[in-house]
Amino acid sequence: MTEIYVDADACPVKDEVMRVGGRHQLKMHFVSNAWMRLDEGPLVARVIVPEGPDEADDWIAERAGDGDIVVTADIPLADRCLKNGARVVGPTGKSFTADSIGMALAMRDLKAHLRETGEIAGYNAAFSKADRSQFLQTMEQLVQDIKHGA
Repeated sequence: MTEIYVDADACPVKDEVMRVGGRHQLKMHFVSNAWMRLDEGPLVARVIVPEGPDEADDWIAERAGDGDIVVTADIPLADRCLKNGARVVGPTGKSFTADSIGMALAMRDLKAHLRETGEIAGYNAAFSKADRSQFLQTMEQLVQDIKHGA
């Protein structure tokens, strides 16, 4: 049975995950380092992990596998989950795949280097309505693909 795992600490699409997960009756795990307000229900699991680097990532990577969906902007976590057979989508609706994760990791490392050397500032693009809409579309497509064995 497909389950959804959300790297929830800074996730801007928790409501959208609940909408898609609820519509398809999928168990949803919202993993964070602190308590957060979420809708209650039998499909919603609030998982609070200890403070520390990668605690939430480790919890998700140890459980998410074939047929599951992971929602994260964390590229190393996306890589770990893809290797376990999970489908992975970022909050902007961009899917991570086995074909794209290598480039995503390389770009992450390059940007970190450029920030450290002062070549670029550390600003991310603002999250937009279009990102939210793309996320909903991608999540729905992932669920449909899994249900139909694609």
